[in-house]
Parts: sequence; structure tokens; C-alpha cells
Amino acid sequence: MGRHTIAVVGGTGPQGKGLALHFARAGREVVIGSRSAERAEEAAQEIRDRIGPGEHVRGLSNATAVQAAGVVVLAVPWDGHKELVRDLAPYLAGKLVISCVNPLGFDKCGAYGLDVEEGSAAEQTQQLVPDAVVVGAFHHLSAVSLWDAQGPLEHEDVLVVGDDRDAKEQVAALAATITGRSGVDGGALRLARQLEPLTAVLIGINRRYKTRSGVSISGIPA
Repeated sequence: MGRHTIAVVGGTGPQGKGLALHFARAGREVVIGSRSAERAEEAAQEIRDRIGPGEHVRGLSNATAVQAAGVVVLAVPWDGHKELVRDLAPYLAGKLVISCVNPLGFDKCGAYGLDVEEGSAAEQTQQLVPDAVVVGAFHHLSAVSLWDAQGPLEHEDVLVVGDDRDAKEQVAALAATITGRSGVDGGALRLARQLEPLTAVLIGINRRYKTRSGVSISGIPA
């Protein structure tokens, strides 16, 4: 394991496990992170059962998973996000951190975006770990679609935001393991403020139309 290894913190949750499945299916070395190493290994075994035998998917505690990887995906609930990132900050320093965290609330009218003091979950992570390179991506991919798909999610695009061009290019390339094409550069990290709550709109569409909607960007040259 090393700088090309991807740690998925929150990899026992539906979205994290789905992302890890696609990364591993593409041949990437993946470590599932969880507060419980035992639960992480159970999720890793589920992925190995889907893609066949292999040692390139492992389950570890959050801190150990982050230390083993060069790229870290944060796929955790908003509740407790700040405390988790603060605890992991010493291990996240110097790494490429991909935030797909959506700060959402729910009431009788459905999902809605929450106000975040730092602007967005991604920006909060960057403030807590100033020595990391934070990129926002993968916010709008359905957890169910990720887990059920037998191939690329060709009807969707991954929007990538960040302040480091090289890091965004790395994440855009990683997006191709899921959609079959490079992610779309959506601009600076501060635009995560618009991407994260957009997930609430998709949740409402899915409920009304009983579907798994996603985001597709038209007009971009191939």
C-alpha cells in the first residue's frame, strides 16, 4: 500500500461501499475505513464477494486506513463530520482528500441543504486540515446505483471542485472508474457550497418519480 492506495472513510455506509466497489473493480488498491475495523473488514469482504478473490480490498480502522493511503475519500454523514475530521487531521495532512459529504436535513417536506459556517463540508475539511489538498466530488451518485451497477454509470457526470489543478485532474481521472469518462471541472472549492445541497433536489426528484436521478452536463467537447 502507498500513495496510489485509496482509503474510503465511511466505507461501511451505502455510498462509501459503492464507491469502493467501483475503485476496486477498476484494479485500484482500496482500504475501507470505519470506527470498527471488524465492520470495515465485513464491508471489504462484501466487495471481494462481488468482484472475485483478491487482496486489493481490506478493512481497517479509520486512522489506520488513512495512514495506509495517499488518497482519502470522506463518505461520512454530516452529523459528527467536524469531530471525525479533527480526529483524523494528523493523518490526513499531506494527502489528497476527496469530500463527497452532503450537509442535509430532513423534515416532513423532504431533504434540504443545511447552512455550514465554513461554507461547505469540503471547505470545513480544508480549514481543519490546511496541509491537505481537498477536492469535492462524487456528491450526486446514488448509493443504490453504485452498488447495483454492473458497469459504468454512463448517464451521469461527476462534478469536481477544488483549488489545486493537479488534484482536480487526479480526481477527474478517478471519476472515470465510475462513469466511464473523466469528471467535469466545476471550478473552485468554494463552489462545493452549491454542489452539496443540490443532492437534496435529486432526493426529491427520486421520491416523486421513483427513479435514481443523477447529474449530466451537456455541451462539453469530448
